[in-house]
Amino acid sequence: MRGGVIRFSEMEQVIFGQAAADAVKAEAQRLDKKKVFLLVGKTMNDTTDEVDQVASALGDRYAGRYAGIPPHTPRDKVVEAANAAREAGADLLVTFGGGSVTDAGKVMQVCLEHGVTDMAELDDYCIGTTADGKVTMPTLRPATVRQISVPTTLSGGEFNPLGGCTDPRIKVKQGYRHPSLVPLSVILDPAPTVHTPEWVWLSTGIRAVDHAVEAICSPETNAYCDGASLHALRLLSSGLARVKADPSDMAGRLECLQGAWLSMTAVTAGVPMGASHAIGHILGGTCDVPHGYTSCIMLPTVLRWNAEEDVHRERQKIIAEALGKPGAAAGDVLHELIDGLGLPRSLSAVGVGPDQFDIVAKNSLHDRWLHTNPRKVNGLDDVMTLLNMAA
Repeated sequence: MRGGVIRFSEMEQVIFGQAAADAVKAEAQRLDKKKVFLLVGKTMNDTTDEVDQVASALGDRYAGRYAGIPPHTPRDKVVEAANAAREAGADLLVTFGGGSVTDAGKVMQVCLEHGVTDMAELDDYCIGTTADGKVTMPTLRPATVRQISVPTTLSGGEFNPLGGCTDPRIKVKQGYRHPSLVPLSVILDPAPTVHTPEWVWLSTGIRAVDHAVEAICSPETNAYCDGASLHALRLLSSGLARVKADPSDMAGRLECLQGAWLSMTAVTAGVPMGASHAIGHILGGTCDVPHGYTSCIMLPTVLRWNAEEDVHRERQKIIAEALGKPGAAAGDVLHELIDGLGLPRSLSAVGVGPDQFDIVAKNSLHDRWLHTNPRKVNGLDDVMTLLNMAA
């Protein structure tokens, strides 16, 4: 018999199927916040009226906005946004956009709580991992300016108290963790997501699939997390296909959003991910590959590599079954799903060549989830094997 602990987050509620503007207004009233600062995606801000609807609904509670956090959440822009929120006297952050925007909101909370005004000062607050997997977790104070999230992609970071932020000086994405960094509430409104580019929506959906799959494969999973992860795979495989066929399918979009929510259950509860996530972090921060694409490429590869050891094949069987292909190899099922969505399947397809493998492999050793892969990754040679399999 194996024991364990399920860790719950400091999130208070998830609101789904309601208009984002109305839900944000209601949350600001419920929390009695007077200065609500919006952190929004540039596309959503510049090409739609969705953000203006939220600002209008807030009325005199609206304190300002910052638009344009780039992919992979660079430190300098996060600090710039935090300085703007501080200047506005913000008592609540609302993030409205994709995963980079959501992560920026989390790290902004660190900046606001600890008086960070320059990106170098964040060195004191990020998680450190040595090449042999030893983790240093800085002590952070609880955030006093909290966050509400309206996600427009499916990466699921809004359900996680861990925020990622890329240091542009070394091109490495680093983590920041405290229970209070998770949003107080998440609003799942499918309507604004019609403005999300198709490739972003579908690929971040595979990112959510990656959460569920690596959770199921983790030696530290449990019945609670398995239940959420398996149903996440059912919802995501169905919903992504529906939206690919008909982008106006709101029920299909909500199915995807709820699948992404469930896919984060294990991560939030403390189940570690594996090599797909770890290498994906580096492909993003070091090589500028969108994180949805990193999962499209690395997840089937890692599954096939793990399955070379018999002990890991049994867990992969339930993944194939949840995806509607009982008896098939999980790596092949994922390849078929991703290929059917028209997404990239190799590193070469996203512009990463063998000349970059060495730096990716070396940086991957410093990602803590590389060292929790179900099949042990024994140093640089194993990472290079995975990269060559994905080439």
